[in-house]
Parts: sequence; structure tokens; C-alpha cells
Amino acid sequence: MSFWIVIREISEIEEMAASKRVITREEWEKRLNGVKIKKDDMNKLVMNFLVTEGYVEAAEKFRMETGTEPDIDLATITDRMAVKKAVQCGNIEDAIEKINDLNPEILDTNPQLFFHLQQQRFIELIRNGKVEEAMEFAQEELAPRVEENQSFLEEIEATVSLLGFEDATKSPVGELLDISQRLKTASEVNAAILTSQSHEKDPKLPSLLKMLIWGQNQLDKKAAYPRINDLSTATLEDPAVRNVGGRV
Repeated sequence: MSFWIVIREISEIEEMAASKRVITREEWEKRLNGVKIKKDDMNKLVMNFLVTEGYVEAAEKFRMETGTEPDIDLATITDRMAVKKAVQCGNIEDAIEKINDLNPEILDTNPQLFFHLQQQRFIELIRNGKVEEAMEFAQEELAPRVEENQSFLEEIEATVSLLGFEDATKSPVGELLDISQRLKTASEVNAAILTSQSHEKDPKLPSLLKMLIWGQNQLDKKAAYPRINDLSTATLEDPAVRNVGGRV
């Protein structure tokens, strides 16, 4: 991957720098311009992000414009996003049905995911004020999960404790009723479906950006150089206006 060339360049500069030194913009840009990144590699990186995050229309348009082929059938993205949306909307039974339509083995081979979906169903019952139905569901669906796997006990106890509060949002685990909990479950479902399709569960681009930040932090110990502080613009900040370590 071309990114490793950049890392190698950074390492070379580190080796050259016995003490902190200032690398001018001209010198830095010369080094960067010497790194040749294939357009095809960049296109594959973009397609990987679009496919993994579920932007099916954008992926199709990008395929037509660049000729970059996705590594999975784009039709499966629509199905995956339908499942994810169902979880995000709190329609857990519908989500489970859609998952089984996609691939029954996903839940059969992933008891933790199935438990978290059942947990989310319970949470949605509490959210909708269906307390009696929630109690029955806990006894019939959640309790047996502990018998199958003791590792679920702590999560089940915390979740069921919502029943002990008239206003469940004010309980010590009230955050389970936040939309963020739905998003967390939806993300887990999305990752499981991708894994079942032999695709990475996370896009490569965020990982590369983290590596860039790590590389810059390592170089900060050795030199002052034109640093990228705003990843959204990728603007190089001249070392003359900052101290080593990134502090203005």
C-alpha cells in the first residue's frame, strides 16, 4: 500500500534527525511529491469506504465513473442497509427477519449478536411503556440466554434493572434507552453481515488516517515540519507558526 511509502519517508527523516530540527515546507513538499500513489489504489480505497459504509448509490456512480469494481455485489449493500435501518429505528423483529433472509447462519453462529438484538428488543419494549410485555420477554427470551452463556449475566442484570424504575431513563443504566444504544447494535449487525460476506467489517480509510496521526506524533519528537492538523482539509501548517509537538 502506498501509505507505507509515506511511513518509510517519515522513518528516514527520524533517522536523520539526531536532535529536533526544522524541516522547511519546500523540503517537506519535495519529499511528499516524491511519493507516487497510483490512482487505482486511491479509487479502491474510496470504493472500499463506500461499500463498507453502505453508500450504494454513490458506489454505483463511482464504479461507472472510474471503472473501479467493488469486491461484493452492490445489491447486497441495499439489503444490509435495510437491516441496519431497521435496528436504528427500533424495529428489531423486522431486523432479525431480514438477517435470516440474508443468511440464517449469521445469527446461528453468533450468539452474542443474537443476544444483543434480543436485549435491544427488551429495551424497545421499555421505551414504549410495555412493562408487562417486557417482563414476560425477559423471562422467556433473556433468562434462557444466561443458561446458555454465563458471560451474558452482567449485561442481562443491568438491562432488566430498567424495570425497577418508574422513569427508566433516570436509572443508573438509563443510557441503554439512548439512541446511541441502537446505533451501537446496528453497527454490530452491520459488521457481522460484512464478515459473513468475507468483507472487512471496517473501512480502510479511517485506519489509514489513524496511522497518519500516529506517524506525525512520532515525528513530532524529532522535528518541526509542515504538519496536517485538520484532516478534513489536509492543509499543511508551516512549522514556523507552531512549536514542536503541534502547540501554537
